[in-house]
Parts: sequence; structure tokens; C-alpha cells
Amino acid sequence: MLLRRLTSLACEPVDAASLAVFRIGIGVIVLAEIGRFFLHGWIRDHYLTPPFLFKYYGFEWVVPLPGNGLFWLFGVMGLLALMVTLGLYYRIAAIGLFFAFSYVFLLDQGNYLNQYYLLLSVLMLFSFLPADREYSISARRQRNSVAPVTPRWSVWVLRLQFEVMLIYAGLVKINADWLAGQPLGLWFAERADHLPVVGSVLTTSGVSIGAAYAVVLLHVVGAPLLMLRRTRFVVFVLYVCFHLGNSILFHIGLFPWITLLGTLMFFDPDWPRQVAQRITSRDEQTVSSKEKSSPVFDLKITTSVFLAVFFIFQILFPLRYLLYPGNVSWTNEGHWFSWRMKLHDKRGDARFIVTDNVTGQRWEVDPGDCLRPRQIQLMAVTPDMILQFAHYLERDWKQREGISDVRINAVVMCSLNGRPPAPLVDHRQDLTHKSRSLGHYNWILPLNIPLNPPDMPAHLSYRGIGG
Repeated sequence: MLLRRLTSLACEPVDAASLAVFRIGIGVIVLAEIGRFFLHGWIRDHYLTPPFLFKYYGFEWVVPLPGNGLFWLFGVMGLLALMVTLGLYYRIAAIGLFFAFSYVFLLDQGNYLNQYYLLLSVLMLFSFLPADREYSISARRQRNSVAPVTPRWSVWVLRLQFEVMLIYAGLVKINADWLAGQPLGLWFAERADHLPVVGSVLTTSGVSIGAAYAVVLLHVVGAPLLMLRRTRFVVFVLYVCFHLGNSILFHIGLFPWITLLGTLMFFDPDWPRQVAQRITSRDEQTVSSKEKSSPVFDLKITTSVFLAVFFIFQILFPLRYLLYPGNVSWTNEGHWFSWRMKLHDKRGDARFIVTDNVTGQRWEVDPGDCLRPRQIQLMAVTPDMILQFAHYLERDWKQREGISDVRINAVVMCSLNGRPPAPLVDHRQDLTHKSRSLGHYNWILPLNIPLNPPDMPAHLSYRGIGG
């Protein structure tokens, strides 16, 4: 009985305006990001120039298209993003954009950003959501035959996606370092000189700790309060201030704008019409109560199964770090796809020693000779990427130098949240004999240094190794 009532409620028609605004906003964001890739030459710099690209486990087979294929693909992605924005052949465009974006996303693990993972998740949902029923070319063409309504579940799934993301963004920060004010204290100190008005306030004693607790409360408590009408607007205003502050302080790209678009989905489905009516003082066309109550939608079995699997993954996958020993911020095992955003400051320096086991001759390899700066920064603090690069060096030296029996050792020093540098991996281990896996790497060394050792001068806690 309860399931039947929930299904009936989920299929009730609601105004399609908010979902349409969300579609337009996401389309514009993707289109702008593609434009930035062309404008800044990132397509070549990120994917074609580096001789080595890091791969997600199981997707080692994904390689860049030959010739100018990648440029053409980005052009097609821009066209598809424009079609999604305009609502022109929306479903085809959304599915095509999802697969094209997924391919580019999988090309290099070194380009991982939570904002891209969030966009990927939203585009996957777009493949199933009727987000083109309003403010679109297709809706205008069918205005007389198709009402500007959408099933309530299409609003629910986007709300749930952002609830999961926001709550996890808070839960992962409930750890000793964050609640002690690090790495916020480090970041505030680094940016104080660039903010003459508030810089001195940011470095005041206790500010970083207070901010750390406030961020946790905003996500863990504030996100659920978005579901309640009485608290929704206040929490939304807090999120606006939070994301604008993040954008100014940390320059974190698209993420604030995607998240603010998502939080708008918690308001009434007809909020764009309400806003337009207040601005123009005119009655905006609304969906009639007859249209809203018409049982025109159903929830197909395939859609139900997909959504169930999708959200089970979204809820459980971020918890996999509990299966690994050690501090996930140190080992990075269970870090990816877990909404661990702006959580730690990790800086490392990695050197690789290549040894010819036959002659005993040794060489030191500078990763900068074949990796981009961002690739180096991520690799030097991520054991799995260190292993990938070691395997690349093994193949390269065998093919290029003709060394049949090669040994690769990594000397990696890493600083977490301002701690003194410590070895991240066992430099005695020959990484050519270590295989990639989803299990724990026993050659990762544990972190035994407290956040602020008693014999460590306070100012040194703000130093890390540049990556």
C-alpha cells in the first residue's frame, strides 16, 4: 500500500519550469567549459601533448582519438550541449553528451575533478529525465498538445543527487584534522596577503576551527533542511554565501555554480514563474490544476531499476574507504568518487630510480620530463598513480633503452595538512613487481606524525612540499 501511494505521488504532474531552468543552466555550464578548453588550448595540453595519461582502474583501454579526432569530438560536445540548452532533440543530445563526456573524463585520471564527476552524474540522469517540457524548442513546437508538466519523481531524483553529494561533503569532514582547523588554517594563511580587508580576520586564532565546524553543520544539517519549506530559503542564502566565498577564496571552477543550480531544485517546481511574476508584475502562465492532476505519467520498470541502482551506488560507493586500513587522506584508497572535496592539503615530491638489474647502473628520472604540472602534483601524493607511472617507466626503458631487466623504485616524500614531510611509499619496493588492484597496497607506509608535533615550531605547520 505504501509503495503504491509513493508511486502514485511520484507520478503526479508538477510544473516543468524548475527542471527546465536546471537543464538550461547545466547546458550553459558545459558549453562554457568546452569553450574554455578550446580557448586555453587544454585539449592538446591535457590529452595530446603528455606522453603518458593516467587511467582509472579497468579503463586502461581508453585512449585519445588519433589525429584531430579529439578536437572534432569537443566540437560535437559543444553542439550537443547547445542542443540540451535549447531543448532541441533533447533526449538524443543528452545521451550523446553523456557518452562523449564520459569518454573524455576517462582519458586521464590526472584530470579528475569532483565538478566533472557531478556533471557526469547529472548528464546520466538527464538521459532519463523529461527536462525539455518547458523553455525548449520541442516544447514550443508541441505547446498545444503537450502540457508544460513533468512527473514529480524527475524533481525528486535531482534533489536526492544533491542531497547525497552535500551530506557526504560534510560527513567526510568529521575527522580530527578538519575539526582541528586544518587545512583551513593553512589555506587562510596562504591567502591572507591577497585579501587586504578580511585577510587579518582569516588568520585570527580560532577562525579556522570555527569555519571548519560551520562547514560541517552547513552540509550535514543544512542539506536536509533544504527539504523543509520553512528553512529552505535561509539555508539557500547560506549556501549562496558559502559558494561565493569558496569561489573568491579558492577559485574552484564550476562547482559552486553547479551546486547552486542544484539547490534551486529544492524550491517549488514553479519557482521560475513566481520569480518572473514578481519581477514583471505580470501574471506568468501557470499550469492549470486540471493538468497537474491528470494521471499522464507512469514510472517504467526500466527507469525504476536504473534509478534504484544509480542511487544505491551513489550512497554506498563513497563508504568503500572503510574497507581499507589507514587514513584515506594519506593513502587515497577509497578517495575517488566519494565527494571528498576541499578536504585536505597534500603536497608531495616524487623521484624515481631506474636500475638495470644486469649491470647495476642507476638513473634518476624527473617526472617533469613527461608529465604536466597537475599530473605531477596528483601523482606525487597518490600511490596508485605512482604505481602507474612506475609501470610506464618500465615499459619505456625496456623499449627505448633496450634494458630487459629493469627495476623501478619510488622515493616519495609527502606532507599532509602542514605536517612535516614523511615517506609515502616504501622506497625499497620494486614497483615493477606490484600489480594494480582494487585492494590495499601494502607498500604504502603508514602516517604516524601528529598534526602539530610538540617540538615543531608553529610556523612550520604551514609548510608543505611543492608538488
